[in-house]
Amino acid sequence: MVIPVHDVNPARRTPWVTYALILANVLVFLFTPGMTGSATGDGSLAQMCDLQAFLDHWAAVPQELLQHRMPRLVPTGAVGVGPQGPGCVVAPPGYDKSPELSVLTAMFLHGGWLHLLGNMLFLWIFGNNVEDRMGHVPFLLFYGVCGYAATYGFALLNSGSGAPLIGASGAIAGVLGAYLVLYPRARVWVLVPFLIFLPLRLPAWLVLGFWFGLQAVYSSGGAVSDAGTVAYVAHVVGFVVGMLIAWPLRRGTRPPPEPRGLLFGRRARPGW
Repeated sequence: MVIPVHDVNPARRTPWVTYALILANVLVFLFTPGMTGSATGDGSLAQMCDLQAFLDHWAAVPQELLQHRMPRLVPTGAVGVGPQGPGCVVAPPGYDKSPELSVLTAMFLHGGWLHLLGNMLFLWIFGNNVEDRMGHVPFLLFYGVCGYAATYGFALLNSGSGAPLIGASGAIAGVLGAYLVLYPRARVWVLVPFLIFLPLRLPAWLVLGFWFGLQAVYSSGGAVSDAGTVAYVAHVVGFVVGMLIAWPLRRGTRPPPEPRGLLFGRRARPGW
């Protein structure tokens, strides 16, 4: 696994949409009920029940997306005592939920700090150039389309799942797919864990191709969708959709500048 930290591909204009998406994701996470406790692992039962009720209300659920109806019982956020001890109370839903709109709201929810920061790191590094190439409004629409395609793709392959699906990963996977198509030769600084974190400057096609390959391999072993696991199928679908949408933009895309300076303590050769 490699961790990207920076790409050698300056944008020509300020990526306001990318910045706004990052800010929105962080703010939603900070105001998600019970998330602080769940992220640190020391949340109370009341906090966990509150979080579960919140996610069931606002997250995308495959069964709801495909059957277009709510379950008979949902968490209320309250704590009760049953035959097996304390637990979260369930009751008939007291609210109306639009499954289609839940796909959008789910794209701004995350299951913990690591989930949030990992997604925002990839969006920060690769989103600015894709937005620069597409333009602000088209990039925002592109981001949404990839997120919807990833969520519905996951739902179709996991139609019996009643677990909430959350996160911006599907939409960001679309951004990565577009970046691979538009800037395959851009250089990306990554950290590779090898006894220590070794900094390397690698071409984008290698970094993103390796990432996509991992998602494809993991998805073939079965994908799951709760807050503590990863919906790899959604990543694969989002990535492929992002590639397909960006493909017509390849022609006319300005190539990234050739990197200069030192690489591994020595002068980089032309083409590196």
